[in-house]
Amino acid sequence: MIKRINAQLILTLLCVVFFGFFACSSDSDSTPEVTPTPKTLSVNVSSIEFLAAGNNVAVTVTSTASTWSISSSDSSWIQLSKSSGNIGSSSITITSTANTGATTRSATITVSSSQATSVQITVTQPAVVVVPPITGLYPSYNTNPITADATGMSSSAVQLAAKIKLGWNIGNSLEATGGETAWGNPKTTKALIDLVKANGFNAIRIPCSWNQNMANSSTAQIKADWLNRVKEVVQYCVDNDMYVIVNIHWDGGWLENNCTDAKKAENNAKQKAFWEQIATSLRDFDEHLLFASANEPNVDDATQMAVLNSYHQTFIDAVRATGGKNAYRNLVIQGPSTDIEKTNSLMTTLPTDTATDRMMAEVHFYPYQFCLMDKDADWGKMFYYWGAGNHSTTDTSRNPTWGEEDFVDKVFISMKTQFVNKGIPVVLGEFGAIKRDLSGDALALHLKSRATFLTYVVKKAKANGMIPFYWDAGNLGVNTMSLFNRSNNTVYDLQALTALQDGLK
Repeated sequence: MIKRINAQLILTLLCVVFFGFFACSSDSDSTPEVTPTPKTLSVNVSSIEFLAAGNNVAVTVTSTASTWSISSSDSSWIQLSKSSGNIGSSSITITSTANTGATTRSATITVSSSQATSVQITVTQPAVVVVPPITGLYPSYNTNPITADATGMSSSAVQLAAKIKLGWNIGNSLEATGGETAWGNPKTTKALIDLVKANGFNAIRIPCSWNQNMANSSTAQIKADWLNRVKEVVQYCVDNDMYVIVNIHWDGGWLENNCTDAKKAENNAKQKAFWEQIATSLRDFDEHLLFASANEPNVDDATQMAVLNSYHQTFIDAVRATGGKNAYRNLVIQGPSTDIEKTNSLMTTLPTDTATDRMMAEVHFYPYQFCLMDKDADWGKMFYYWGAGNHSTTDTSRNPTWGEEDFVDKVFISMKTQFVNKGIPVVLGEFGAIKRDLSGDALALHLKSRATFLTYVVKKAKANGMIPFYWDAGNLGVNTMSLFNRSNNTVYDLQALTALQDGLK
């Protein structure tokens, strides 16, 4: 009996061992089913708006797929620097030609792979501004165009902008109605320019009038002695290795106040005549000299913006046609009213240029209630104070309700996105804040606020690819913003000057 039980037990154990061995062997030989990781494909932008004149935009494709390809739905005006790639990140330059058609055009760029979901980029490009031919009103002053000369003109707009640290305006002088000294400033001297250079500025903006300096209004001929005077002041600056912007300033408002269809043909004719003469007179200066089309052209809507663009196109065409170094000169075009928010919304189309990458945009910056307002109005009060930590606890009605650091950040970033990121530097052609008639603690806090404002504007302008030019009208006393006393060539406002310099640190 015991032997039979032991035999059965042994048989059972052998079965367990035998079948268990095969069960284990079967488990160890099997491979679990693994779900493959999905491959990904992405692009850092979903849409591109090219300039009407055409430009380059770099995009980044990131992929975990082994291969991918990129193509455009319209290769007639879009070129791609490469057509395929593989795992990792790849930079691709997308180039558009000028849109010489009458309407905005669009296309789709597709990045695809057999291993991942494809992605698309929507591309649009507005049409080039067309300026009607200007004939008959004034004679042509481009009487001796010369062969293009690239000597001393190697810097693109981006490269030149990087060379300009801080700029200063000779305000209320060469644009003054009635003559250079008519608004209380002495005649500009080389000693003044030397003083400005010695105090940290390496660029000068020269506001200029031309309309009041015509020898013959019926032909729009500018007086030769006035052209020579402007040339003399430019030479003061260039001799100091300073960069110079020469513009057509307010100039009686003939252009500034007339961005209208009614004045379009007439003003384009004068714009052409003036710039042919200015450009020819100053043609031999190297890249240290830039030209600016206007100052603060009054524009409020898209219709007026289209007229302003025609004035800018005439300016560019007139300068380029004179040849020589002007064929490569960097040129500056102004936004509507040089107001940043208007420029952001209205300046969606830029003029075309035969020179590549030689265009800059210009805006000005004066948050009004703090910077310029000199009496209260029914809609708001003057702000005496500015910036975090500078609000008054006793004079609270003069604390700002807008226009402080967050506002600067927002509007300056908008210019970087709209222009700088597309290879068009932005000239902050004017900014500043008046020094108010206060006393005691209120004055001390006001001056501290003003210094904070100036430092912050310079710092943030530079950070966003903008070139700051401080506005100095030369007048002294309360409600002014001058840095230098031009009567004796000395520093007048050291605190403001130091604040501007601090913005570069």
